[in-house]
Amino acid sequence: MSVERLEAALAHIKHKLRATGEREVKSLVVGELVMGELQKLDEVAYIRFASVYRRFQDLNEFREEIDRLAREPGKD
Repeated sequence: MSVERLEAALAHIKHKLRATGEREVKSLVVGELVMGELQKLDEVAYIRFASVYRRFQDLNEFREEIDRLAREPGKD
């Protein structure tokens, strides 16, 4: 992953957070924005982050999320 793509993702997250107009934003909102950007950048990084953020309890939860990613439009 290039530094440019990472910086663009961070800028997109910051823009969306600022667009809320709120001085404080719930961590849930930040986490969901991070997951959305990670999913576009690096699916493995996304799964790693999601497994901690969503507190996956077993392999089945990993499989379900991986299967969901594989079913998304534009995936091989």
